[in-house]
Amino acid sequence: MRYQRFFGCALAIGLGLVVSTVASAAVPCGAGNFQGWLDDFKAEAASKGISPSTIASGLNGITLDQSVLSRDHSQKVFSQSFEEFSGRMVPPRLTRGANMLKQYGSVLSRIEDTYGVPGEVLVAIWGLETDFGVNIGKFPTLRSLATLAYDCRRAEMFRGELLDALRIIDRGDLTPAEMRGAWAGEIGQTQFMPSNYIKFAVDFDSNGRRDLLKSPADVLASTANFLQNHGWQKGKDWQPGSPNFPALQEWNKSDVYAKTVAYFATQLARAP
Repeated sequence: MRYQRFFGCALAIGLGLVVSTVASAAVPCGAGNFQGWLDDFKAEAASKGISPSTIASGLNGITLDQSVLSRDHSQKVFSQSFEEFSGRMVPPRLTRGANMLKQYGSVLSRIEDTYGVPGEVLVAIWGLETDFGVNIGKFPTLRSLATLAYDCRRAEMFRGELLDALRIIDRGDLTPAEMRGAWAGEIGQTQFMPSNYIKFAVDFDSNGRRDLLKSPADVLASTANFLQNHGWQKGKDWQPGSPNFPALQEWNKSDVYAKTVAYFATQLARAP
């Protein structure tokens, strides 16, 4: 359930189309064939310090994905009310969410001590985004990002995301084969775009990797780190109008989604 990025993409479209403004030496978005554009991008990645082995393993053989372009071009503005969305999303996940709170209680307690974000909020986001890691997406991340960077709708944004995806590989967090997620490049159990992965992912299980695909500890702590860096105040409420609701809106710009996270978290806090 990757609504966070769907809303973000819809908002970007609503604000207008972005055309790439990369250096004049670069092949412009949508110009020539995809392979020519990709070769130019590889040169840019190398100039930014990304290793030749990462560039080769991540980008060699990638082709344009028309299904990603079709999804991107056919997005519609989300129109469900809070009552409709929360009524559809929360009740089926409430029992499992309560079980997750118990199963990961020790980890969530340590995360709250470190970042100030209660477990109920993190589990609510986890459940809404991917059904607690069950539905993280199957699209090859690098192919999706390359396709969207080549297209001219939001080329500059996705060019940056593609570079950050390569940096994730370069620093040893994930391999290219592991990088599968939603069609617009979101990665992991709470659906981080690569730029946010670079900024906020943490190695909370101390195994040497920031793994947002397979490590619930890393997933939940990284989500808490994002919220803390966007103004979360320890011990304060998260309902609309409260000090922490703006941090939920930074997670997702849709009021409906942010209100649903708050509602879900409150229901979890009241669960026996």
